[in-house]
Amino acid sequence: MSTERRSAAEPVVRVDLGHRGGRPQTPVALEARVREALARTPAAGTRCFLVLDDAPDLMDHQVHYERLYSHGPAEVLCLAYGGADSRELLLPHVLRAAGVLWIPDAFAGADGTEPGPGEGRGGGGARRGDGPGSRSGKPGPEAVDEALRPMVELLSELSVFRAVLGGIAEVPHGVAVPAARVLEHDLTEEAKARAWRQALEELTGQDVPPPALVVEGAPGSDAGPADAVPAALGHLIGAAVPRALAGRNWLVPGGRAETRRLACERALRDAEDGYEQVRGPAGLFGRRGRTVDLPERLADLADALGAYRGCVAEALSEGGGDRLSAEQRSGLLQRGIDLPELPEASRSAVGPGLRAYTERLIAAGLPLRSVAARLGALSDRSAPAGSAARLARLDDICPERMSGELASPLPFGPDGPAFAHAAPVLLLAFTAGLWPGPGWVAGPLTGLLLALLTLLMLRRRPNRSPARPLDGGGSTRSGLRLVAGLAGGAAGGLAGTLLAPPVWAGAAALGLAVTGSVALVLRDWTAAVDDWWDRTDVRSAARSLHGIDGLLAETAVQDWLFADARYHCSDGARAVALLVRGLADTAEECLAAEDAGAAGARGSAGANGMAASAVSSAASSGAGAGTADDPWNWVSWGDGDGYSHGDGNSHGVGGGGHGGGPPRDGGPPTGRTAPWDGGAAADTLPSGAPADPPWLERERGDGGPALVPTLLGDLAGGATRILATRWAAVERDPAEAGRGSVRRPMAELLEEERAGLRRDGATSPPVSSAGPGERPEERPGAAELLGVSSDRAGRLLGPDGGADEVVPLCSAEHRRMLSREPTAVRGVRFAPEAMRRGAEPDLPRDGWHAAGEDIVWTPGGRHAGVLCLVPLRAEIVRTVRAEEGEPR
Repeated sequence: MSTERRSAAEPVVRVDLGHRGGRPQTPVALEARVREALARTPAAGTRCFLVLDDAPDLMDHQVHYERLYSHGPAEVLCLAYGGADSRELLLPHVLRAAGVLWIPDAFAGADGTEPGPGEGRGGGGARRGDGPGSRSGKPGPEAVDEALRPMVELLSELSVFRAVLGGIAEVPHGVAVPAARVLEHDLTEEAKARAWRQALEELTGQDVPPPALVVEGAPGSDAGPADAVPAALGHLIGAAVPRALAGRNWLVPGGRAETRRLACERALRDAEDGYEQVRGPAGLFGRRGRTVDLPERLADLADALGAYRGCVAEALSEGGGDRLSAEQRSGLLQRGIDLPELPEASRSAVGPGLRAYTERLIAAGLPLRSVAARLGALSDRSAPAGSAARLARLDDICPERMSGELASPLPFGPDGPAFAHAAPVLLLAFTAGLWPGPGWVAGPLTGLLLALLTLLMLRRRPNRSPARPLDGGGSTRSGLRLVAGLAGGAAGGLAGTLLAPPVWAGAAALGLAVTGSVALVLRDWTAAVDDWWDRTDVRSAARSLHGIDGLLAETAVQDWLFADARYHCSDGARAVALLVRGLADTAEECLAAEDAGAAGARGSAGANGMAASAVSSAASSGAGAGTADDPWNWVSWGDGDGYSHGDGNSHGVGGGGHGGGPPRDGGPPTGRTAPWDGGAAADTLPSGAPADPPWLERERGDGGPALVPTLLGDLAGGATRILATRWAAVERDPAEAGRGSVRRPMAELLEEERAGLRRDGATSPPVSSAGPGERPEERPGAAELLGVSSDRAGRLLGPDGGADEVVPLCSAEHRRMLSREPTAVRGVRFAPEAMRRGAEPDLPRDGWHAAGEDIVWTPGGRHAGVLCLVPLRAEIVRTVRAEEGEPR
């Protein structure tokens, strides 16, 4: 049996001193195995060794056992196999301090191979060095290794190891023959391959464009907490400004920039005040409207805005580049822009924020390539482009032509079609002419008055200026209004004469016409002034001033003050994206290598299958089917050798609930096919394939609903742990960290998880995941992972199960060597924790609850059952001192 290299975290070290392929090992090779085993033991504490040896060679290997004890406290459990022809077991004196499990025959008298066509089954055991089983029916080394594998895996669990060692210590001579009933839960090979492929595909994912980045806690954000960028990084991607910096004034009091900005504010305020003075009735009829020179004020605003814009543009050009140098900081200060050293601008929060974001994405189940894409987007968004890149945005906020447009004169005049200006005058003059008699004079005078007021609007227009280049000129439709007024007045006088309304009605019509005329002129004046003001676009200049202030504040924060932090965040995110992409590439390479290996194996299996089919057809034509041996039971053994205790229903060696025999109904255990049943096994196993020993039951599942998510969670957690070893390098030198390789640790992670899937269907967490934050009890149970019910294990470990089902690992001729004292038998019940996680209670028959105190719960593994330690008769075991050459 091969020595399996176990993780350094596993406390039980296997040492294989047995034969290899039928050829004895040289002392040099055995010494090398012992040295290798000692190198894998923990540095402190008691070391535990599980030694696999051949029973006839125990005396020859005494020096190797002494080596195991020579380096400090040690616990040794020897699993001795073979010695089928021996009538006694010779032990070296050094093994008196150890425990010895003697397995004369791992198949308990049944064949270790499925017979080929025309071959029957033989009995008896074989040494591990015997050749492969053939027509003799003896099991070969491969069959023996496969039969002992469950026992070795079971004893490699520290809790079971010490429980068995403690039981053997209570047995005479410290030697026992095991009698076992073991249930093995596992996955089919197809289920393992399918789950592994699906987990790797979900882990790596595809290259897809990342979604838009949203900062955590941003208003209106619909992104989940896993997708949101931490608030500590929000200000580095331009999505937020730290609260401590919001509203801060970045201009030096009295500096050049502040002086020009204040001049711009004053000019804007003067222009708005002049507009308010001109706009109302006072602007048309009062004295204030005569003294206001709005074109000059707009020219001052244009000059001030242009000067402020030019100062900011120079500052943006001065502060270009990825990082702000001391010279650039000094130049900005000369221009009146202050950039103090603030703790908020430190890059100390970048590393923790980047780590939290990455680990949150992985923990949320996002594929590694999607995580890398999001980190790449974060790198692009946080990369500082320099303040010079904001000049284009400055042009959008305040174009250079805006100053010229503000200063350029615009004409003044009422807008609209001619009918809209003539109709109201015509109506008012007509109304004034309705007074019989006086109406012939009042109607035309009203039209004349409206024409004169229109000329007054032209004289008081807001765009007039003593400086002729600034005067925009204007035009009114006073002539049109005069013609409309005269025509309306004449028509009104004629209508008044014909209709002859009362005097009071004519007077009222005249008063209404005069009032309407004044209101019409004021309305036309206000509308014309507002229209001219809107065309000057002063409001747009005000918006540009506030936009420049915002751009300057954003530039100060993003491109100047936080330039170093943004640069560090961009480099760090790019480095981590490369590392994550390296993890995905390694997983894909592993999957591609397995696909290539599987394709080659299928091709080889197809060729071998065709050859085997031809041989089987030729052999089956001239040979008959073999017959299987009857299942062993305690009753027939007791009747045959004279050592039965009581009646035929006695429990024999396992009495008192520690021994046992076959199932009470004489058939194979529930849920499996008896390995000695040749007819049934021939349907499932190929010719010459190793058969299951009669003490082992195998149940294979197709995978439960939690298998792939658990594998994916283990791999994602492992990826997080790999990245955890790189964060210090990322914070120290992102460029160098991004060039590092994660191929080796990722390959080790994949191998560890793959080994766990092969070992126990991922029911136990990976060894590398052990930590204070891990909670193994929250891991899904065996039923959810394997898709196999744990009812059989519960019944086997229940109060009424297991006692009568154990099978001694020896053939019929060796059973007479066993002790006849049932009370000397010691028993160990064992089961992995995964089998009771998620199991439905079934009291009082449920072993998880009724017999929980008697069960040794193992953190991992896939075996549950009962192991009885049956002592040997006193004259069978002899301890020998090698130096004396005499037995003791």
